[in-house]
Amino acid sequence: MLRIEALHHVSVNVTDLDRAKRFYTEILGLEEIPRPPFDFPGAWFRLGDRQLHLIVHAPTNTLRGTTAISSREGHFAIAVASYQDARRHLEAAGVPFDAHPQSRTPWAQIFLSDPDGNLIELSAMA
Repeated sequence: MLRIEALHHVSVNVTDLDRAKRFYTEILGLEEIPRPPFDFPGAWFRLGDRQLHLIVHAPTNTLRGTTAISSREGHFAIAVASYQDARRHLEAAGVPFDAHPQSRTPWAQIFLSDPDGNLIELSAMA
């Protein structure tokens, strides 16, 4: 039997590494961490006790081709401390988002897109 211990990392494709790195560091506040010297461009970020990997792979079949926000498409979720603080931060940065303060889930949700259309959910219990 396969014994799963935890999610280790999430990888997403990006087309412009510098633009993506600015988004993940300046907008989401993630810390870039060392990455092995692969033969393709990318970046790794600390995501709590897990990791987020950005991979430049052109042409890729995984990009949605849009930055339209939809909670029903594939996405990854990041737990944040405060729904209101996250909302204010995104508004101040001019980042479009779709807010769900009263969700059917036990947590409030904010959906946004990175510059390449990768969907991200910010989840907050408060």
